[in-house]
Amino acid sequence: MPKCVLEIRDEVNVKFAGLDPATRRKISDAAKYFLPYAYHMPAYKLGRWDGCVRYCDIGGRTYMNLLDRLLPIVQDCGYSVEVDDQRSKWQFAFEPINELRYENTMWPKGHPAEGSPVILRDYQVEVINNFLKNPQSLQQVATGAGKTLITAALSDMCEPYGRSIVIVPNKDLVVQTERDYKNLGLDVGVLFGDRKQYDKTHTICTWQSLAVLEKKSKKFEADFPIDQFLDGVVCIMVDEVHKAKADVLQKLLGGVFANVPIRWGLTGTIPQDEHEAVGCTCCLGPVTGSLSSKELQDRGVLADLDINIFQMQDGVQGFTGYAQELKWLVTDPKRIDHLSSIINGLADNGNTLVLIDRLATGEMFKERNPEWAFISGAMKVKDRQEEYAEVSDMDNKVIVATYGVAAVGINIPRIFNLVMVEPGKSFVRVIQSIGRGIRKAEDKDYLQVIDVTSNLKYSKRHLTKRKAFYKEQSFKFQVTKVEYK
Repeated sequence: MPKCVLEIRDEVNVKFAGLDPATRRKISDAAKYFLPYAYHMPAYKLGRWDGCVRYCDIGGRTYMNLLDRLLPIVQDCGYSVEVDDQRSKWQFAFEPINELRYENTMWPKGHPAEGSPVILRDYQVEVINNFLKNPQSLQQVATGAGKTLITAALSDMCEPYGRSIVIVPNKDLVVQTERDYKNLGLDVGVLFGDRKQYDKTHTICTWQSLAVLEKKSKKFEADFPIDQFLDGVVCIMVDEVHKAKADVLQKLLGGVFANVPIRWGLTGTIPQDEHEAVGCTCCLGPVTGSLSSKELQDRGVLADLDINIFQMQDGVQGFTGYAQELKWLVTDPKRIDHLSSIINGLADNGNTLVLIDRLATGEMFKERNPEWAFISGAMKVKDRQEEYAEVSDMDNKVIVATYGVAAVGINIPRIFNLVMVEPGKSFVRVIQSIGRGIRKAEDKDYLQVIDVTSNLKYSKRHLTKRKAFYKEQSFKFQVTKVEYK
């Protein structure tokens, strides 16, 4: 019987050494996925690329978390496998926590539970203890479940063993996460923009800031090299895993972070496309738990919602493709005028968040409605936070924001109406967008969602996809055809 060696090089990367080319090709093919957008890529059209992404290369290099799929193939090909484990040896002994761990800490000013003790909810305890039992794992935890508090508790549990790094998708979440860590009394710093704190026990940062630090370190231009920054780090946590591009996730977690032993990921939405789901799990670990929005609604944690689909009867034909159609849908003056009147009507009944795809749309809304707040990536984080904070005290505020800025992770409980303008067909974007308004507040237990769409070709196709998402999530919806000309 031929032999091969399975080299476990670190916490992420492995290699099968000694396989013949035919077997290497088999395991490479078993971990390849055709990308649905490949049809539009010049390299695929010209026959230079097969349109696939591979998580195992032809040399036998792959990921630890794919071994359950690839190892049986190697064994079926007649190989006996010897293991060469090159990892550092760690011994972690985490004690389960209970809901009273932080009862002596009070919620800060501005929090919906301001002044009361921090009592973990039963499902938060379940999620935390699940992670503690599985030091490399991913859990799907619905938006509004309090993921920031969960990550703070996990960092606290890791302190006896070393430092932790928490990666979040944007600057707003850095500030929000830092605030919760400080409230629990943790030694925390941040790494983004002009704020660079390398010497804290826990560090909150963005993917972008880490990528820049790594690049500068390679060129010997970093003020604090990334290998020094990682000294003593035993835990890497990724919040909103789905927001990290698969190649970025693999490059960092499988590169400079490859020897970090504790690896936890949280996301409100695991992507439905298998190649994206594998990209999330291969460098973190398997999915070990799931907590849906519907479960949290049934427990009374999240607000109930209804989705009203406003299908505008546009009647314009002759667009050459999706891009041209979408540009017209989000910038046509008459359409924007009518949407403005709809949104102003909604705002009479409570604060309203309007999510848009294009900056041009926001500028047109702002021109027609000067009292509305328009938030984009160009706005300073402090100014964005001030706009969000006003929602706590106001009753008829309208915030217009791009999906990229506000569709993920922003905590604005007192949103009574959510308007999604042409939200497209991305499961992650749609479900995360709804998550922006689903949190409860003292005077709010219901959210009205308006899905603005069209009867034009591509918009109709995308609506069909969204209806399937809504049914899957058990969200109630109805369609209203809107004549406006």
